[in-house]
Amino acid sequence: MAAHLCALFARDLARRTMAGRRRQGAHDTSEERTLAVVMFMRWTGVTPEQYDTVRDTVGWEEAAPAGSQVHVAWFDDEALNVTDVWDSEQAFQTFFAERLAPAVEKAGITGGPESDFRPLHRRFVTPGVVGGA
Repeated sequence: MAAHLCALFARDLARRTMAGRRRQGAHDTSEERTLAVVMFMRWTGVTPEQYDTVRDTVGWEEAAPAGSQVHVAWFDDEALNVTDVWDSEQAFQTFFAERLAPAVEKAGITGGPESDFRPLHRRFVTPGVVGGA
């Protein structure tokens, strides 16, 4: 299942990357390579208990993933919702494949998330706000 989840993300990443290159042209400037991205994920059926199990297993608060900047998670009546800021889509894909997918499988989470990546326009963190809640 972990391999299946990684394949879903990889396919979506390839689709979005190619679409972005068609819109922006085939060139790749250093600015484009270093532009941070906002990742939104909605995973229907995931419970707060499953999220906490995955968080504890992966330990991303103790050992932050390479390329991660900000993580915010919340629940509505149907799904886990996550908004992250990453250095790049590839940084998230690496984290997902190497650390997150095995823990998701171990927690018994099924299905797959809806996700989207967009270029970060601006980030503001109120002075004095640090750490997890």
